[in-house]
Amino acid sequence: MADKAASAGGIGFCGLLTVAFIVLKLTHTIAWSWLWILAPLWIPTALVLAVVAVVVIIAFIAFLFERRQRSFR
Repeated sequence: MADKAASAGGIGFCGLLTVAFIVLKLTHTIAWSWLWILAPLWIPTALVLAVVAVVVIIAFIAFLFERRQRSFR
């Protein structure tokens, strides 16, 4: 029999926070812009993309540096 306790799933913290913000917005408890209501969805994605961009830039600079070092030999 498979152990179902080991499987991960669910809505997660960011999803739960987004649902809470949407409920608060629709009940007129907060008057935030929809941009900030949905921020728990796009901010983590933006952070991951920023980290990936930095890693790609560093890898490209390292590649150019290595290529330049080989041309001097």
